[in-house]
Amino acid sequence: MNARVEPKEAFPYQPPSQEIKERYQHIFALKQPLKDKFPKLLFDKLAAGLLLLAASPILLLLKIAYVIEGILIPANKGPMFFSYNAVSGGKVFPKYKIRLIKTSFIEPEGAKRGDWIAYSAEWSPESRTHVGGFVKKFYLDELPQFYNILRGDMSVVGPRPLSVLHYERDLAQGNVTRFLIKGGLLGLGHINKGTPEMGKPVYEYEYIDRYIKLSPLGLLWLDLSIIFKGIKVILQGKGL
Repeated sequence: MNARVEPKEAFPYQPPSQEIKERYQHIFALKQPLKDKFPKLLFDKLAAGLLLLAASPILLLLKIAYVIEGILIPANKGPMFFSYNAVSGGKVFPKYKIRLIKTSFIEPEGAKRGDWIAYSAEWSPESRTHVGGFVKKFYLDELPQFYNILRGDMSVVGPRPLSVLHYERDLAQGNVTRFLIKGGLLGLGHINKGTPEMGKPVYEYEYIDRYIKLSPLGLLWLDLSIIFKGIKVILQGKGL
């Protein structure tokens, strides 16, 4: 199939306002990514390992569901996992996710290159498999990213890692957050999903400001509070 037209829902992030540039000018002055803080890094590794173990029965059940759906509806069969190239802390890595859409909606050549745009039909209701719709509702498609965290590609908390396409656009808009620290499953901005606050860059700069100023243990406590709020969002089951 031909390359997909990017849906507007895919990239809600906004450029930094003049107020942000003035308030956080010390962040814009940084030229190198920030170093990991050990308590945060240790927590990431332990949490990712434990959560992968805890999620293994869910992943097994989902695999069975994918196989059964593929038998009953041949158009919906295909691999459960896929990846596309994303950027975290200024570095490109394969971001793993669970497939939500029928393989006929995936652009094959783009998928081979790891281009996000190959999977951009995700927002079309007709593209979703039945299991994929359930997976997205409860954000289960993000579970493979615990493997990314275990590998050191990502953190549990941080600005959402973007595809290469969206990272370059974000950088061109003047944002620097995703260059400075590792991307995360959850962030101050992401826990506002479903509200008008989603996508406002001020939350990413606020987090990096705290990242710089807080002690390593203070940063860990902040991360835990964000995780708690993120769990509440997930349990609402409002993934789109």
